[in-house]
Amino acid sequence: MTIHTRGFDLLKEVDVRLSVELGKTDMKLKDVLALGEESVVMLDRLTDELLDVLVNGKLIARGEIVAEGNRFGLRIVEMAGGTSAEGEA
Repeated sequence: MTIHTRGFDLLKEVDVRLSVELGKTDMKLKDVLALGEESVVMLDRLTDELLDVLVNGKLIARGEIVAEGNRFGLRIVEMAGGTSAEGEA
């Protein structure tokens, strides 16, 4: 094992934040302040579009929502850069 490999192995234990972006929109502050229960905010993404998967704010993949029991999950469909995950085990 080289020093380079050991260093990379250490990095594998670093915590990162993985987030999934459903969509976004621009709003005026007055409109944000007016939000309340039952408010609906329209986002820029269509219902059949893949969701962005980000690690520490950087896009790494795109995926789709899946339901597992009473929880949401995410199926990775493509990795950033165009590598498709479909059909992989």
